[in-house]
Amino acid sequence: MRRDDIELYLCSLLQEPVRVNKLAHLGGKPGDLETKAYGYGTPMRVDYETADGEPRHAVIHTITPGDFGHEHMADRAQILLWQHRAFNSLPRHVRALDVAGFGPDGEITSVGNVNEFCLVTEYLEGDTYARDLERIAATGEVRPCDLARADALADYLVDIHRKPKDQPGLYTRRIRELVGHGECLMGLIDSFPDDGVVPQEVLRGIEHRAVEWRWRLKNRVHRLRQVHGDFHPWNILFQKGAEFHLLDRSRGEYGDPADDVACLTANYLFFSLRSAGRLEGSFNELFHRFWDRYLNRSGDLEILEAAPPFFTFRSLVMASPVWYPNLDESVRRKLISFATAVLDAPSFNPDEVNHYCAA
Repeated sequence: MRRDDIELYLCSLLQEPVRVNKLAHLGGKPGDLETKAYGYGTPMRVDYETADGEPRHAVIHTITPGDFGHEHMADRAQILLWQHRAFNSLPRHVRALDVAGFGPDGEITSVGNVNEFCLVTEYLEGDTYARDLERIAATGEVRPCDLARADALADYLVDIHRKPKDQPGLYTRRIRELVGHGECLMGLIDSFPDDGVVPQEVLRGIEHRAVEWRWRLKNRVHRLRQVHGDFHPWNILFQKGAEFHLLDRSRGEYGDPADDVACLTANYLFFSLRSAGRLEGSFNELFHRFWDRYLNRSGDLEILEAAPPFFTFRSLVMASPVWYPNLDESVRRKLISFATAVLDAPSFNPDEVNHYCAA
């Protein structure tokens, strides 16, 4: 991305003169544990000013060609075109400003001449929730602010999950994609090397069980609700206290609420496994506090019957040598044990997590 091209594009988008002052890749901050090594792209922060000298900021997002269903330009375009609309329909989500494309010479251009698409969003300050979890892992201490933030996240999910959608075929599609989409179960399974620490027969068994779960869930169409779709700690940006905004909504505006709840609470388990080898201490407190609050406030006890394959999906992400190449192998094995065991249970039991992990 060239500064001159971005200036011309922003002038056209805003219909006023623009000067770009700085371009910078967005990524981790000094001190991050840097365990998450893979991502779908590297966002570019743009600092610019308009004719009145007002400083403004934007972020340009692209998706890198690669596995997980992103091989073709049309695959990547589908995601960015969807995000352009979906980001702005979810409360607290960072706003999308435009979707555009790069032409043959790198210029940002109209769709007819596009070689690759990009998404432009606003920029917000804040620290990812992952930094809180890294601190808790390092100190073993949970602060009052940590409890307030977990409560705020649980309440937020309860609130957005109240919004239903009467579209039975869409729910069936979302469950089908949970199993077969390149970003989900089968795509993750294909990311494990043939000669890796996880035997291929174990992965094959997970896939077969997941197909059985598709048939178990596909007709529970009454569960279709508004969701974020990728509610993990790196997509949650906290400002002061328990005030937060969200990044990178994914895969669908509506789905099963179990997706969001499993996504976040699996990360409490993940950070606890890395620091203690099992779910215990502060992360055990956060895990059960979140589940208890969500269940009590939503009244959705059926979510326990829907959660297992969503937990398996998230466990495969965290156990993947592509996403987390430096993960201790004992943690990787416990995540695979968890991914397998929850599929064998008729419903998810929050009190049996260490049993599922064989920890």
